[in-house]
Amino acid sequence: MQKLILHIPHSSTKIPMTKGYVVDQEVLDREILKLTDWYTDDLFSLVGSIQVRADFSRIFCDTERFTDDSLEVMAKFGMGVLYEKADDGSKIRSVTPELRKEVLDHYYWPHHFTLNQSVNDQLRAHGKAVIVDCHSFPDIPLVRDLSKDQNRPDFTIGTDPFHTPQLFIDLSKEFFEERGYSLGVDWPYSGSLVPLDHYQKTKEVASIMLEINRKLYLKEPTNLQSSEYHNTKKTVNQYLRMIQEASDRL
Repeated sequence: MQKLILHIPHSSTKIPMTKGYVVDQEVLDREILKLTDWYTDDLFSLVGSIQVRADFSRIFCDTERFTDDSLEVMAKFGMGVLYEKADDGSKIRSVTPELRKEVLDHYYWPHHFTLNQSVNDQLRAHGKAVIVDCHSFPDIPLVRDLSKDQNRPDFTIGTDPFHTPQLFIDLSKEFFEERGYSLGVDWPYSGSLVPLDHYQKTKEVASIMLEINRKLYLKEPTNLQSSEYHNTKKTVNQYLRMIQEASDRL
């Protein structure tokens, strides 16, 4: 059976090395609390799927960002692949070319190698691969969020015109509507990750992003789980099963 590849880039809180940071741990902890996609490694769990999880915090190295700052919209805010600024714009880190190369070589590229290998394994075994890019987002927009709309949906799907089948989009709309949830399509976040080896090249690699509004499972602005945590996890699990079953129809 086709296995879903669950890409989980932002669930970790680990800072593997403090080289370059110009603030203390208290400041980093505040930023980690704000920016971590809390518990997405647990919320996005499906028996038989393949989890590719970054084992380091996004404020250390964000595996969803382009390494080329000219291609990365968040780089102008100091939040490119290696965050140099906090969400409020204050400086948290000085990144030299040497530090940048060290982090990319030891963390960013190995993560993407694992993701790419998982995709290649599925292509060899089934002739296709399906990635679900797994995220959560705060109900109140961050300072650096590109969308400042306050009325945020319960869930968001992110799509790619080349890699996201229309079937996935249609089923997603139906799935959340039937359960009484609001859904944003490429709003307030858009796109879905595909390894560069296959991006815009391999039509057999499908990808869709699912983002959960943290108000559904956390006592925001804390990272404490709310009473709806397990119901939210159940909904996400049902969604993943639907996408897995739909992948057989591609």
